[in-house]
Amino acid sequence: MAHVDEEIASQPECWQRALDLAPENLPAPGERVAVVGCGTSLYIAQAYATMRETLGQGETDAFAASEFPAARRYDRVLALTRSGTTTEVLAALARVRNTETVAITGDPGTPVGDAARHVVALEFADEKSVVQTRFATTALVLLRAHLGFAPADLPEQARRALEAPLPEGALDAGQFTFLGTGWTCGVAQEAALKVREASSSWTESYPAMEFRHGPISVSGPASLVWFLGEPPTGLVRQVESTGAKVSTTTLDPLADLIRAQRLAVGLAAKQGLDPDHPRNLTRSIVLDLP
Repeated sequence: MAHVDEEIASQPECWQRALDLAPENLPAPGERVAVVGCGTSLYIAQAYATMRETLGQGETDAFAASEFPAARRYDRVLALTRSGTTTEVLAALARVRNTETVAITGDPGTPVGDAARHVVALEFADEKSVVQTRFATTALVLLRAHLGFAPADLPEQARRALEAPLPEGALDAGQFTFLGTGWTCGVAQEAALKVREASSSWTESYPAMEFRHGPISVSGPASLVWFLGEPPTGLVRQVESTGAKVSTTTLDPLADLIRAQRLAVGLAAKQGLDPDHPRNLTRSIVLDLP
């Protein structure tokens, strides 16, 4: 069994532990916040930023760490980094002046422990696989709980997602599109990344209402269009008219992401790929900068 299989299966327990935590130094209501990350962590940052603003808890921006505008005024900068060693995240934190910084990481004994003024350690959710699964989702559960936006039954929903069947024909599809609205746009981005990383499949992601504005043109009988959250009125019918398969569910969108993770691993296995070690990727991007 690949490491990622075990890590995906452990998410209900990780989520429960996150719900039971009450970490200090996370953004307080009313603060102006920037959230930075790379890859998966960027998409989790986007989901959290939209969620926090939508809930009226304060202006929140999400940035790829390499694009962080350090001169802009924020009350707090939150960095997401599983490894604690990602070059762009450390560089972004180094550019922050006179602002509270906090990092959520799987390994507090890494350079991020010195780069951020405060650290929230999720060591129990750290991973061996290159492909991120449980760390990212556990971090978002933690942040949702801090916002008061985490259903108490999230761990149980995660268990259901581990047992639920994949969409019919999903493993035979040749093109995958993941759609979200609001905070689930970030979750959809992450779902697409997982399938792309693990199986080298053709995946795309869009805000659901944007799908009609061009992207729907690639959909057809070989496509699977997957909604993370409730689809906009009429869009499922329009997608079905292309011949594409459609996935919807009543599960919490974060729990449904687990099904997308399972799809990614299943597609990798079908193609004889190692989902723990996708081609051209490493567990952490550490650059030799001048």
